[in-house]
Formats: sequence, C-alpha cells, structure tokens
Amino acid sequence: MADRSILETFPNPKSSRDYLIEHHVHEFTSVCPKTGQPDYATLRVAYVANESCVELKSLKLYLQLFRNEGIFYEDVTNAILDALVAVCRPTWMIVESTWTVRGGIHSVITAQHGQPPAGMPRSS
Repeated sequence: MADRSILETFPNPKSSRDYLIEHHVHEFTSVCPKTGQPDYATLRVAYVANESCVELKSLKLYLQLFRNEGIFYEDVTNAILDALVAVCRPTWMIVESTWTVRGGIHSVITAQHGQPPAGMPRSS
C-alpha cells in the first residue's frame, strides 16, 4: 500500500468559512491484481477543509505510488480517502474514481467521510 507519509498539508487560509475544494486527477494508474494489466481512472477529490489543506505536489507524488500497485478499484479509492482524511482531517471529503471500460464494464467508485455542511454547493 502507498505510504501516506509523503502527503503534506498547509494551514487552511480561511478556516472560519466552509468552502469546497475540489481536485481532478486525469491520469491515475494502478494495476489489476488478478490480471497484472494496468487500470486507468480519473479521480475527483472534493472536501471541506478544517484546519489544513492537502498540498498538491505531495498529492501527485502520493498518487503516483499506485502506478505499480496491484489493487482493486474499491480498495484504492478507499485507501486514498483514508490517507487524505488521516492527514487533512477535513470536515467532509469524497473521493470518486471513474475507471476506463474493461470487458465492457464501466465502474465508478465513491467513498465519503462525514457529511457536507448545510448549504454547501454541489461539486461537479
């Protein structure tokens, strides 16, 4: 499993306000543990920060650690959520992975931590 100690944070510049932070990763790669073939996904990470925000270069480097990792879609999506929640401690977070079609099946996995604050705009 990828080492989450690579993830860095910085202080939330507006911790007195709930606001949506959303990151899209268009080139996520891992490996199917059954076939050894590469799996490709786009990721969406959306969250309402508490005291800290994830630093993007460290997020990129963390996600690259999965390139050679044999891991199922469901596990990798939840592992990313768990790592980000442990490091950032957000009020609310969602990680959604959208996988390319394989064998005629298109998969979207969504994992969530907490509940979005009332009145929070819907992310795209």
